[in-house]
Amino acid sequence: QVQLVESGGGLVQPGDSLRLSCAASGRIFSIRAMAWYRQAPGKQRELVAAITSGGNTNYADSLKGRFTISRNNAENTVYLQMNSLKPEDTAVYYCNAQVLSQRGNLDAWGQGTLVTVSS
Repeated sequence: QVQLVESGGGLVQPGDSLRLSCAASGRIFSIRAMAWYRQAPGKQRELVAAITSGGNTNYADSLKGRFTISRNNAENTVYLQMNSLKPEDTAVYYCNAQVLSQRGNLDAWGQGTLVTVSS
């Protein structure tokens, strides 16, 4: 089995920063891409940012310049640094990983961590 565990969510004020972490564990041979998605109340889940094992990144256009994704391949961990947070960033943030495991290719998801931006 492969597990993704997110951490770092919480309640912050507009303009604050927050750093999310996601650690993958289990019978992992390698992880290709890792990504963060988010789902706001009443909305569909959307891609926030993605990063390959080589460090190539991709961001939602609306978030470029405020959010930064990074990863530590040795620790199977991905991070999301969120700056200048806005109320519209309020959502549950999910970690995703494209994993090669003993069971083959897996599309793994974390349980989500809630980020609330409110004054």
